[in-house]
Amino acid sequence: MKKASICIVTPALADANNGNWQTARRWADMLAGHYEVHLSKTWPQKNADSGRSFDVLIALHARRSADAVAAWALAHPDRMLVLVLTGTDLYRDIQTDPAAQRSLALATRVVVLQDQGPLALPPAWRHKARVVFQSSTTRQTLPKTARHLRALMVGHLRTEKMPQTFFEAAYLLRDEPGIRLDHIGEALDPALATAARQTARDCPQFRWLGGLPHADTRARIQRAHVLVHASRMEGGAHVVMEAVQSGTPVLASRIAGNVGMLGEAYGGYFPLGDAQALAERLRACRAEQQRGMGQSRDGLTQLQAQCETRRALFAPANEQAALLALLREPI
Repeated sequence: MKKASICIVTPALADANNGNWQTARRWADMLAGHYEVHLSKTWPQKNADSGRSFDVLIALHARRSADAVAAWALAHPDRMLVLVLTGTDLYRDIQTDPAAQRSLALATRVVVLQDQGPLALPPAWRHKARVVFQSSTTRQTLPKTARHLRALMVGHLRTEKMPQTFFEAAYLLRDEPGIRLDHIGEALDPALATAARQTARDCPQFRWLGGLPHADTRARIQRAHVLVHASRMEGGAHVVMEAVQSGTPVLASRIAGNVGMLGEAYGGYFPLGDAQALAERLRACRAEQQRGMGQSRDGLTQLQAQCETRRALFAPANEQAALLALLREPI
């Protein structure tokens, strides 16, 4: 019996090295044993899709994939159309952008990537929402030196990621050599790249490492004492679940996208944009190292234990099961 076919539309392919691409690639792999899967930047593709018929369209990004969503809905009103919402979709575009709003209206199902996501949808469309937590392979929790604390931030330099908070924290910690700060991310915003370079010149313990391959980034997450995630807008950050799956605790801005990943009761939040609060949290983690692990209520030991309770959410088997259950729903 011939497998049903799926076209996954993602505005970012492998050369983008970002979360959208990681999601699309992983889903293609997870679904390949059950469906015939095709990855594309758009639908329909000129010439390439002539004579080819798909049973399901999965579109990542309400605004950037809006043309593909509209074309599919017109051509195949009786077939499933799954729209996957990013952070900019959920917390900006669907509120103001007509193309993103049209995509939301046309979708058969709307996938959000953390459990606060449905609350950001207009009430009329919340019945379409399904939560699919993204996943990552589990990595061994590594023993780490107590000679210093290494904090790592991962995210391309763009305003949504709020790297300024990390830069400002580096200045506040510049006279504390026991706390080291690394930042991985490509220079998508020239002004932020200039700020990163200036921070590295002014703060000896800060390094901007630029963009790195995914495997190298994962290895650095695994070796860090703590991941810093300062974003102002997230649909469900890959780096957060990759840190959890590596046994690396997280310090995160208290925004819906992070709370939906780590839980309301998680102890590692700081107010959005508050570099002073972030610096204080890093000092607390460093102080715990110096006193001995397990001696602080707001340090690494507590955060690591809380992250451990979230690991199962980000297991590949759970993500695959949620995807397959979604695709088997009646339209």
